[in-house]
Amino acid sequence: MDWFTAPDYWLGRLVFQRALAVLYLVAFLSAALQFRALLGERGLLPVSRYVARVPFRRAPSLFQWRCSDRFVGASVWGGCAVSAALVAGADALLPLWGAMLLWLVPWALYLSVVNVGQTWYAFGWESLLLETGFLAVFLGNDEVAPPVVVLFLVRWLLFRVEFGAGLIKMRGDECWRKLTCLDHHHETQPMPGPLSWFFHHLPKPLHRVEVAANHVVQLLVPFLLFTPQPVASVAAALMIVTQLWLILSGNFAWLNWITIVLALPALRLPGDHPRPPDAPLWYEVVVLAAAALLVFLSHGPVRNLLSRRQAMNRSFDPLHLVNTYGAFGSVSRVRYEVVVEGTADERAREDSEWREYEFRGKPGDPRRWPRQFAPYHLRLDWQLWFAALSPAYADTWFTVFVERLLENDPATLGLLRRSPFPPDAPPRFVRARLFRYRYTTWRELRETGACWERTYVREFLPPTRLG
Repeated sequence: MDWFTAPDYWLGRLVFQRALAVLYLVAFLSAALQFRALLGERGLLPVSRYVARVPFRRAPSLFQWRCSDRFVGASVWGGCAVSAALVAGADALLPLWGAMLLWLVPWALYLSVVNVGQTWYAFGWESLLLETGFLAVFLGNDEVAPPVVVLFLVRWLLFRVEFGAGLIKMRGDECWRKLTCLDHHHETQPMPGPLSWFFHHLPKPLHRVEVAANHVVQLLVPFLLFTPQPVASVAAALMIVTQLWLILSGNFAWLNWITIVLALPALRLPGDHPRPPDAPLWYEVVVLAAAALLVFLSHGPVRNLLSRRQAMNRSFDPLHLVNTYGAFGSVSRVRYEVVVEGTADERAREDSEWREYEFRGKPGDPRRWPRQFAPYHLRLDWQLWFAALSPAYADTWFTVFVERLLENDPATLGLLRRSPFPPDAPPRFVRARLFRYRYTTWRELRETGACWERTYVREFLPPTRLG
């Protein structure tokens, strides 16, 4: 049926699929390298304890039946392999039904990880990757042109991501309405990037322009996605430019990258588009049935968008098929960091030789410049940012984390940039202290070479030892 497909968007679909496969690969790689320390048999929040109290219907996952480190490791590395195959275009070598099944594999595997990931996977971009990945199952391969209804659902998802983020800002912190949030955000965001210091020191009038432009792109431009071309392409391009600006200014895992990926199919890219035969009837039936289900499930996010008590990053079903999104409804004015230290001394005194643990992404040594990690997700570093806001965020795992440091546990130390203790000589005591961090000025940077200045606030965890 001619109305069912849109051949002119063949190239947009191709770029979308390959870019999404890259993000799948990053997500699975993040799980493969961090899962054992965070969620493994001796992890900070073991999956085995979680599935013992949470039934399958609430958290569908392969790991409900088996969650050994070996099985989980095989699953996530398998996800890496399938994602790499999709990056290479393996779906184009299969029949249509085979390509759909191949795209279903990474979605099912990553759903299994997210649904047992607990606080380590409680981020909006996890659900966003799953919702996007589920739509990719029905986009087809070279045997058919992209289905119009799926392209519409991709734009509908992009609309909810941008419009939801815009609404949560306007309804949240008054600094968004006063255009002053960027006076603080670049300094207090969860994980600054290498350019964040410079973004923070931009003139304040430019910060006002940035916030105002953000409101336009998130609150007005999303409606243009549903207009005829070339207006829809212009709207998508504006969103891509905005997301690239955010990528330069901070580390937000793959949130900005997947938003760019969602905007790609809305672009009418130039090039020769093949004219494949009409889609088979079974494919049309499956796509329309899936679309009807997703439209029906969209009532939850729509009600949330219209609500004065709009929630951020919430899933409305255990399969994460349709979700609601948003970020930074409130912006911190002051940055706090948890600094973890250990000592080999027999007694823990203030004048003991305390050595600081170095983390990969979060600020620590004031002279150490932040690095770019996104789209890779450093989950421990992110959770420590939340812990600095309130110790309640770390109640379930921080004590276990300290125990693993006292044991010199190799998996846990693998999450860090550097441990100050050799493998065969663990610390006798570990403590944590809370510091206030602020960016240095241009003058202080020139004089000291430090991008941060920190001030001791209070004790976060008193000196602790095993036993």
